[in-house]
Amino acid sequence: MKRYYTPFFKKYLSKKIILISGPRQAGKTTVAKMMDSNFDYLNYDSSDDRTILREKSWDRKKNLIIFDELHKMSKWKQWLKGVTDTESIPPSFVVTGSARLDSYRKVGDSLAGRFFHYRLHPLDVREVCQLNPRLNSRTVVDKILNFGGFPEPYLESTPEFYSLWKKSHVDIILRQDLIDLESVKNIKQIETLIDLLKTRVGSPISYSSLARDLQASDKTIKVWLGWLESLYVVFKVSPYSKNIARSILKQPKYYFYDVAQVADPAARLENLVAASLLKEVHFRQDCLGLNWQLNYLAQKGGREIDFILHEKDKNPILLEVKTSDPSPTTSFKNFAAQFKNPQLIQLVLNLKREKTFPDGTEVRRLDKWLVHGY
Repeated sequence: MKRYYTPFFKKYLSKKIILISGPRQAGKTTVAKMMDSNFDYLNYDSSDDRTILREKSWDRKKNLIIFDELHKMSKWKQWLKGVTDTESIPPSFVVTGSARLDSYRKVGDSLAGRFFHYRLHPLDVREVCQLNPRLNSRTVVDKILNFGGFPEPYLESTPEFYSLWKKSHVDIILRQDLIDLESVKNIKQIETLIDLLKTRVGSPISYSSLARDLQASDKTIKVWLGWLESLYVVFKVSPYSKNIARSILKQPKYYFYDVAQVADPAARLENLVAASLLKEVHFRQDCLGLNWQLNYLAQKGGREIDFILHEKDKNPILLEVKTSDPSPTTSFKNFAAQFKNPQLIQLVLNLKREKTFPDGTEVRRLDKWLVHGY
């Protein structure tokens, strides 16, 4: 399946090492192999391939060398730096991994200035519809809500397959990738943490509340959440604040890369939008060199706006997500005054008619806006 990332990944292939990270089975290896048909592929999880890596005996007549899961090698950055420094006729190198490539402790020497790092996400409605303009965007949204955006279950699109895939996907992450990342003895508790997070999508997370539920310390909960972020199981959306330190101290929200894991329909819809927005933010950061950020807005008294997309000196976009309510949230009035010329947009899944109000507030079809609106 084609991905719209591919041209951007290929653009600097001859000049930089390309690092591609992202959730397991999001399509990283497929994208890497699409960059050049003349490639040699080595996976660190394979014992035979580890021998080749140790000997450095890959096929040097290939244009492209792909190292998969190389971050599991001790001092892999130092090793890769040595390889690229000593190759007399260097091919292009792509390194892919199912964990954040800066999360492993034994990273060796820095590769600063030698690589570009890209984050590859599962499919979202924008990517699917841009690659296939004839598809109905609402149909794509419904499909992702039911089966997630990971390519294999999305293309298969049956409840039975998704159920089997989901179980094996989580098992591999927790019982293989997590153990490779850290010395872990609490797999069952981390599984329970994942189940608890599924019920709290869209709500600010209290570390102390999770700690009580799991009979662990606040510090331990934060460590476990950090592991789940590093392995691309969940991602964090922090509250917006001009003071970054203050924002870090406030309660974040957590969402899943696998949208369909969330049971509550309203929370699942908000998760779908969160995943789409984060994907766009990472695309703008990694591929375009921009510094867009994703947060949510909160005030004392419980007033919130689901999301704010913002970059310095640009008009921010304030977004509220609804299943079928076409009446603009009153929270827009509470937050709009804090920003210069903000866009106020309410995204509604089931909407008969789009509207624009005198104060500039827009009510838009969720599926259409996610394809064309930003």
